[in-house]
Amino acid sequence: MTLKQQLSSLTKPLLLGCLLSGLAAPLFAAEATPENEAVKTIPLEEIRLFTEVFERIKNAYVEPVDDAKLLEDAVRGMLTGLDPHSAYLEPDAFSDLQSHTSGEFGGLGIEVGLEDGFIRVIAPIDDTPAQRAGIKAGDLIVKLGDQPVQGMGLADAVKLMRGKPGSELLLTVVRDGEDKPLEIIVVRDIIRVASVKQRMLDDSIGYLRITQFQVNTGKDLQSAIEKLKAENELTGVVLDLRNNPGGVLRAAVEVCDAFLDQGLIVYTQGRVANSELRYNATQNTLIENSVPIVVLINQGSASASEIVAGALQDQARAVIMGVDSFGKGSVQTILPLTKQRALKLTTARYYTPLGRSIQAQGIVPDIYVAEADVNLKDSGNFIKERDLSGHLENGKVNESDPTEPPVSTVESDFQLYEALNLLKGLAVVKSAAALRQSQSDTQAQ
Repeated sequence: MTLKQQLSSLTKPLLLGCLLSGLAAPLFAAEATPENEAVKTIPLEEIRLFTEVFERIKNAYVEPVDDAKLLEDAVRGMLTGLDPHSAYLEPDAFSDLQSHTSGEFGGLGIEVGLEDGFIRVIAPIDDTPAQRAGIKAGDLIVKLGDQPVQGMGLADAVKLMRGKPGSELLLTVVRDGEDKPLEIIVVRDIIRVASVKQRMLDDSIGYLRITQFQVNTGKDLQSAIEKLKAENELTGVVLDLRNNPGGVLRAAVEVCDAFLDQGLIVYTQGRVANSELRYNATQNTLIENSVPIVVLINQGSASASEIVAGALQDQARAVIMGVDSFGKGSVQTILPLTKQRALKLTTARYYTPLGRSIQAQGIVPDIYVAEADVNLKDSGNFIKERDLSGHLENGKVNESDPTEPPVSTVESDFQLYEALNLLKGLAVVKSAAALRQSQSDTQAQ
């Protein structure tokens, strides 16, 4: 018996079930269940159409096709048609996903998604071949080597990007602002992603960069903060989530918990009970509430990055600076099918503490600062009071040097420079307020 005949035979009892369900519904409406509802809406015409297409491919396609391959392709197509993030994970893709969340995998070092049949770069990962070659968030990949990607599945495209370390891959990309496609050669390598990086921007303002959210990101962040505190007392912190494509939801919650001591962080809502979760902050705060925070985001900040930015924004714990984020507000669950295959299925939407859905909207920054190339203007040799002959002396010794802007930061990273300026300004305001309070207390005594 052919598959078509088997499926056709199955549709008969299904049709009978539908008819019986339809007759019984008025009498037993109170006892209706989701299962009965599903039976009533079985699309018999589409099932027949599927079997017809299957049989025609089997009989008329130019080459013989294996039944198992056709069915597996059908499963893959079902998931591809749902949304850009649901997928059928074959052995290689399943293994890659597990490696990706652990922080080590092979490839180019870019997070990609499917858009209108092409591959869109969500973000290049820091210190990877893609970033070093000049791939940018928002680039549209139209060719991988000599193969056009239009119509190619995301899994197939990712498979082409994988390869032996040291081998080259030519990417043809379309970029906003460029008149013609760019051809960029990227050399494949083993990608080992450092989840968290830290350094001091000046004597008292720390910088934390999270490249992606992995299983150990929470622990890595704790270690990074301890290193910053060991250098000096912190008066401000910049949390850089730019071009962070997201990752593990639990890691995002742990990062928020490092800056919040109470309140809701994020909640999810889906169709099944176990997809509805709520995550709240604990007392395990690593940065005191008195220390101001600026979070940097851009169009490459997605998913878990948006959870963190949204939670800190809604809890009024941080100032969000940069440009609108990517807008991925959905949760994917890995549902194993066998030891080597699984479904990556979108099962819920997540919401910020104030109930905002970020899906297809993103996080809007409190202070909009676009990326910019800054050319410092020559101030010239202006004459000042101290240059005038016979000027009066100050009367007090001032050993401080004239203020000079951090030229390297201004020219290389304007958004970070603006974040640093904001934190310095907040520190000045806080210091002035403390001084006034001290003077007021002294006068009261």
